[in-house]
Amino acid sequence: MKQTLATCALLRMAILPVEAKKHTPQPAKPAHLSSTSRDQAASRTLPSPEGPAYTVTHATWFQPVVSPPVPESIQFAGKTQSFDRTDMYERLDRELTQMCYSHSSTLLMLKRANRVFPIIAPILKRNGVPEDLVYLAAIESTLNPRAVSAAKAAGIWQFMPSTAKQYGLEVSDYVDERYNLEKATAAAARYLKAAYAKYGNWESAMASYNGGQGRISGELTDQLAQSAFDLYLVEETTRYPYRVYAAKAIMEDPVKYGFNLLADQFYRPYVCTEVEVTSTIDNLPQWAKDHGTTYAMLRELNPWLRAKSLPVSGGKSYTILVPKNGSMSKSAKKLRKNDLYNPDWVR
Repeated sequence: MKQTLATCALLRMAILPVEAKKHTPQPAKPAHLSSTSRDQAASRTLPSPEGPAYTVTHATWFQPVVSPPVPESIQFAGKTQSFDRTDMYERLDRELTQMCYSHSSTLLMLKRANRVFPIIAPILKRNGVPEDLVYLAAIESTLNPRAVSAAKAAGIWQFMPSTAKQYGLEVSDYVDERYNLEKATAAAARYLKAAYAKYGNWESAMASYNGGQGRISGELTDQLAQSAFDLYLVEETTRYPYRVYAAKAIMEDPVKYGFNLLADQFYRPYVCTEVEVTSTIDNLPQWAKDHGTTYAMLRELNPWLRAKSLPVSGGKSYTILVPKNGSMSKSAKKLRKNDLYNPDWVR
């Protein structure tokens, strides 16, 4: 019995890799190995107790790993920010490296930007905040409109419930405006504008978005500094402004950092009709059906809706987005380079 089991085990070792070789595409072999050394490294021979030897081929090749380019400076919010200082260079290098090798998250962030940036950039500008602050939203949530953190921060701008209410957003069992892209962006703009007025530079304003204005103000005083770049802070807050700069560097020129997308792979903006609601909706699934859509689509386009009903009182009103007929068909129109928010996203 032991001999039979050993024989079966050897046969399994020999046969399964051969089957994998037949059906699994093999990665390219490294160019630095000669043909002979590649062949020797790629295969080995296993003895068979009951027949001829089996040659097993292994695909163990690694893809080339490169360090992303670190710019000497970045234009941000009308200012040239230098990264010549060694610690600043290395911090930016860290964030660029992490984003470049977090392929799925960065790819999704790029794709979503074509839908999100056209909405939030004009709101920031109208509120006196540089459009470059769209990259803060990018690192907060990867532009996922339903993002929720372990600490219960929510939405693209990741507001905590108490901060959201402080800046005029409604947070209840029925409505959570942290998920309302327009209203949450306006609230974030008010926060950032006030922080900039207090600190006089965007790196400190951005650090306060992560660490809180109380902490940043206190540390600037205690450490006799003028900028968050010169503060010793907890690691998450120290990294925060550099993550924003890294997001801008990659998202302004994704091809340079190895992200090659076709224009039609970016997410297209939704085309909707705005319906103003001034009275209670008892049954949102039925309301959606009456407006030619589904409850699921209603929640997709209006993630701030949190229940199957919408109480409206006290003179309030809400704007619900409903998709226009045919607008959800991806095949109806193929996106081209000039249709993108930033045509430089593709080459």
